[in-house]
Amino acid sequence: MEVNNTYQTPLSSRYASKEMAHLFSPAMRFRTWRKLWLNLAIAEKELGLPISDEAIEQMGKNLNLDAAQFELAAKEEKKRRHDVMAHVHTFGSVAPAAAGIIHLGATSCYVTDNADLIFLKEALTLVLAKLAVVIDRLSSFAKQYRDLPTLGFTHFQPAQLTTVGKRCTLWIQELLWDLRNVKRARDDLGFRGVKGTTGTQASFLALFDGDHDKVEALDKRVTELLGFSYAYPVTSQTYSRKIDVDVLAPLASFGATAHKIATDLRLLANLKEMEEPFEADQIGSSAMAYKRNPMRSERICSLSRHLMVLHQNALMTSGVQWFERTLDDSANRRITLPEAFLTADIVLTTLQNVSEGLVVYPKVIARRISQELPFMATENIIMAVVKAGGDRQEAHEKIRVLSHQAARVVKEEGGENDLIARVKADPYFDGIKAQLDALLDPRSFVGRAPEQVDKFIDEWVKPALDQEEFKKELQIATKAELHV
Repeated sequence: MEVNNTYQTPLSSRYASKEMAHLFSPAMRFRTWRKLWLNLAIAEKELGLPISDEAIEQMGKNLNLDAAQFELAAKEEKKRRHDVMAHVHTFGSVAPAAAGIIHLGATSCYVTDNADLIFLKEALTLVLAKLAVVIDRLSSFAKQYRDLPTLGFTHFQPAQLTTVGKRCTLWIQELLWDLRNVKRARDDLGFRGVKGTTGTQASFLALFDGDHDKVEALDKRVTELLGFSYAYPVTSQTYSRKIDVDVLAPLASFGATAHKIATDLRLLANLKEMEEPFEADQIGSSAMAYKRNPMRSERICSLSRHLMVLHQNALMTSGVQWFERTLDDSANRRITLPEAFLTADIVLTTLQNVSEGLVVYPKVIARRISQELPFMATENIIMAVVKAGGDRQEAHEKIRVLSHQAARVVKEEGGENDLIARVKADPYFDGIKAQLDALLDPRSFVGRAPEQVDKFIDEWVKPALDQEEFKKELQIATKAELHV
């Protein structure tokens, strides 16, 4: 097949959802251009320009391109060396009554930039919906394991205990910030509107014989017809490329969140405490049959790094725009903007798949706790001795000696931590031996972790997800929809 002889980006051919891939497809792009031309003509007609009903009708009936239209547009572009004018002529071929007024008064950026803003707005909406689902799934996991003690790590060295659910809330909190940031970026998006070649609206002022009010009304009406609440008050030929910076920033920030979550899961998989889904027939290694590699989490990390660096691209492009515009942004943005959203989409889909199939191994977790908890419990043991009438300094010295002996067994002999056995064998601790089991209960070392999980979900997660735009997505999203 020809498709196998031509490079295709794995973002669309291998990973991304149909919805996101279609949004940035040629079919959607050129249909949106035609919709922009149609609505410009409608607004111009409403404000008194001589545009016929037949022209509007023919344009409205031919928004979608068939194979013949794509072929004709390709031929026109080869001849004219200008993609927008190629499509103006192609549109006119199926809407002949409108051929003379298509693109009237507009510059190329009327369709290219306004279309990009439409795509950015819709793409951010798709990202928001998927983010909400991931947050919902991880919240269910956090509630399920709200009170399961697990060893905490600082510097990836054993620290005080936490719970599996509490650790998960750390991931969710960052995702909530991502949800907030993406929503802000989407809701803040404006429209380039009808601004002319250098943003002065001179061509439209000429069309309306110097009537400034009609030019302003045209800008406002087209903005409304395309579903935006406002247009940017001033632009050059393009909308400011700083808008791309503001849109890609929350995506890059989400990439950092996803990378952190997936890295934690990869480390936990090595510890055998938790792992991502692993199908019955899945192969972890072509050579080592026993391997259960965390390939989904590794994919998340891999793509998240790509997502994070794309923001730098937008910053560089924004900083080198000369005066009213330069064209060295065009080819760059054709790659950067779709890739950012396709990548975010893939990461979210994979993260949802992982979050819906996380496997926890409580016995492994308990065993690791048993290796470290005796050392953590030494202060509790000392306090118990003092309460029973003992001397604090004497108890401290007894525990110090026994702890070092136990540590030597673990580190030099590769044995188990036998500190508690040593305490039980020492007559000095006879007065508190009946309390040892209670003093070593892992649940007494997790502080308010379970309560923090409950409060966090009730006061932060539920209100964030209790928005109308997320409810449908949360209802229909299921494991069956994901093929990762």
